[in-house]
Amino acid sequence: MYRIAKTLNHNSFIGVEEENNREYLVMGKGIAFGKKMGQRVQPGDDARIYSLTEMTERGNARTIVQGVSPLSLELASAVLDEAEKEFGKIDRSIVFPMADHLDFAVRRIQNGEQISNPLTDDIRVMFYKEYKVASCIRELLKERLQIEIDEHEIGYLALHVHSAIVEENVSQAMEVARAVRESISLVEHITGHTIDVMSLSYNRMMNHIRYMVARAVSGEKLKVNMNDYMSVKFPKAFQAAKRICEEMEKRLKLPMEEIEIGYLAMHIERIMDREEGE
Repeated sequence: MYRIAKTLNHNSFIGVEEENNREYLVMGKGIAFGKKMGQRVQPGDDARIYSLTEMTERGNARTIVQGVSPLSLELASAVLDEAEKEFGKIDRSIVFPMADHLDFAVRRIQNGEQISNPLTDDIRVMFYKEYKVASCIRELLKERLQIEIDEHEIGYLALHVHSAIVEENVSQAMEVARAVRESISLVEHITGHTIDVMSLSYNRMMNHIRYMVARAVSGEKLKVNMNDYMSVKFPKAFQAAKRICEEMEKRLKLPMEEIEIGYLAMHIERIMDREEGE
């Protein structure tokens, strides 16, 4: 049972749970309609309940709730509903930073302002399922506010969805995307060819770099060392891989095992061989 501390709109209120005396954001269709402060409400099974003691990248959950529109909270929760359908159990506490982002996005759109994200194509490929889930916001915004959202905003939203399914915050996901983009740019510079982000070669290399980062975070190590072979057989690709690993160490502030160089060189060689053969 929750005692209403503040109604936000017909579909949400801040309530105090009577057993632990803690504040929560309680959301559900019509759940606060006609309700007044101090009234007690027993949410149904379809209600969404979020603790306001959460700390997020963008600050305290309660502070965020006080600073964004109730609609932004509803929209963020709706996107997470879609994420649950796609991924199963997720961390729904991301609702707060996601709502914060959506609130700013709506204001930007209404003011005719546009953002540019040079990593949008990379995010769309790297986090394909997350981007697909985040795209549900198009119809939601058309229906609720009659506004159009662009692919760059959806790209940022996709990173929030990603943060809800893995132990990686939005800024970390953005750094991984940037590291992949810079790695691809270096390979493009070496080969003298532009790599199509939709190509299989890009996809393979992108996923390899993602797992490289995951291994660096977890401390997992590869078992077979390909460095001697790759450095002799494909020195150009090996040197490129070494530079990329060094740059990733600096950017992500994570130690990259030397054994990673040979495996990354294999992917670079495939791209170089394909590009130079065209």
